Amino acid sequence: MILASLLFAFIAAALHAYIFTMESVTWTRPATWKRFGLNSQADAETTKPLAYNQGFYNLFLAVGAFIGVGCVAFGAVGSAQHVVGWTLIFSCCGSMLLAAAVLALTGRKYLRAAVLQGTTPFLAVVLGILAVAAG
Repeated sequence: MILASLLFAFIAAALHAYIFTMESVTWTRPATWKRFGLNSQADAETTKPLAYNQGFYNLFLAVGAFIGVGCVAFGAVGSAQHVVGWTLIFSCCGSMLLAAAVLALTGRKYLRAAVLQGTTPFLAVVLGILAVAAG
């Protein structure tokens, strides 16, 4: 169960790193802003500062989850490193999951994106809780 949790946390982190690149690096490219439901290049330019900021939130969550996975994978069970790793995974993936829930509650048109963003952190958290409880 630990390995599965770490795998889902890693995938969640990778997805959020990719979202960072779209929001903070390629936001004004038509392929990107259309993916986010914007209607024009002008809308992309207007929302660029907001997307840039949001992208960094996603990057910081991804970095925390990546570090957490590394700490759990390479730390001895029960060590401070191991505890820090699980704390980072639960905190970062939990935040990703809650953000996906907020996105889902924003409107039906965001449900697909919310499921995509929320599934892997959900699995990482649930399987992590089961692994920690069993171990």
